[in-house]
Amino acid sequence: MSLVTPGIAMADEVVLNTGDTAWMLVASLLVLFMTIPGLALFYGGMVRSKNVLSVLMQCFAITGLVTLLWVIYGYSIAFDTTGMEQGVVNFNSFVGGLSKAFLSGVTTSSLVYAVPESVFIVFQMTFAIITPALIVGAFAERMKFSAMLIFMGVWFTLVYAPIAHMVWAGNGGLMWDWGVLDFAGGTVVHINAGIAGLVACLVLGKRKGFPTTAMAPHNLGYTLMGAAMLWVGWFGFNAGSAVAANGTAGMAMLVTQIATAAAALGWMFAEWLTHGKPSALGIASGVVAGLVAITPAAGTAGPMGAIVIGLSAGVICFFCATSLKRKLGYDDSLDAFGVHGIGGIVGAILTGVFAAPALGGFGTVEDIGAQVITQIKGVGFTVLYTAIVTYVILKVLDLVMGLRVSEEAETVGLDLSEHNERGYNL
Repeated sequence: MSLVTPGIAMADEVVLNTGDTAWMLVASLLVLFMTIPGLALFYGGMVRSKNVLSVLMQCFAITGLVTLLWVIYGYSIAFDTTGMEQGVVNFNSFVGGLSKAFLSGVTTSSLVYAVPESVFIVFQMTFAIITPALIVGAFAERMKFSAMLIFMGVWFTLVYAPIAHMVWAGNGGLMWDWGVLDFAGGTVVHINAGIAGLVACLVLGKRKGFPTTAMAPHNLGYTLMGAAMLWVGWFGFNAGSAVAANGTAGMAMLVTQIATAAAALGWMFAEWLTHGKPSALGIASGVVAGLVAITPAAGTAGPMGAIVIGLSAGVICFFCATSLKRKLGYDDSLDAFGVHGIGGIVGAILTGVFAAPALGGFGTVEDIGAQVITQIKGVGFTVLYTAIVTYVILKVLDLVMGLRVSEEAETVGLDLSEHNERGYNL
């Protein structure tokens, strides 16, 4: 989000800017495009053919569910600033109130910054949609559809909306007051989803046959197309977080392209040196790792900082998604943690380094060491909060209704067992 307070500005404080509004309308569409069809295809191509429809279905269902929850209370919980006071830690430092529930008070003339509040609501809604959808990659091919829906609704309410409030709601928000820099969602989106994904795959357990049974992607063409859509859509994600058509948006677009390219090559060469050949899945994963890592730094890093952030993310995420996962033995099906969790952590910490003007950044950081400590503090809080609350939600749901499909259903595939459809021809 913007480095100026993203609290709600009413119409008598600002004047509508049609250029900013036009850009934010486009940015909102680009971010929605990231989930459907981008993420749906990216994940759908990586699962086995008997589960492709289940993954696409989960992405579409989450889009519908979160849209309604965002309108009913999510937007209010995340961005209502009632009761917030800079430097004062109270209940509203962690979660917003309900004065905006059911979008109360939102009219055609109400503004946030210089754009209609309705546009800001849609833009932030698309962030709220993609974050839980990212978690799907960690437990793909084994969670009940019914349990997934309830989990996502509760997780959105208890984890996503409060973290978004703490980081982005402005003065009085817990991590905002700490000085944590997160321009477009390193903590709010990627660390949040990555850690939740890790907890989910641990609670559900490994897929039947993992790791001895081959579980190769059924259609890497889908995955590459999805990665391309994510790359394009991410310009809305990062440049749109300026909430204006200005120089910050332009620089965010530039560093996003640079970091993504660096990460794609970083992952590719790391894989090439380690395994002897570069792979299409590897470069697609590197693309996403770079997009993830530059996200928190997009509003403050310069071009050279973007290269370092991208290369670091590409190489580190490669080893975490391969060597670390094999060593620890967890079944993060599509590397939601290895790419989004680790990439988000790398990016969030390096944001504190490359926001400094002394290193070509455009932030106000003078003491790099102090800012890095602040960034680590924000990362640590997000990891702990998300891990604990996610674990509790999953354990309660497992006791109440069960999380995992039967062994027979898993063998048949979730397309047939959960949806009575096939995503492929016999």
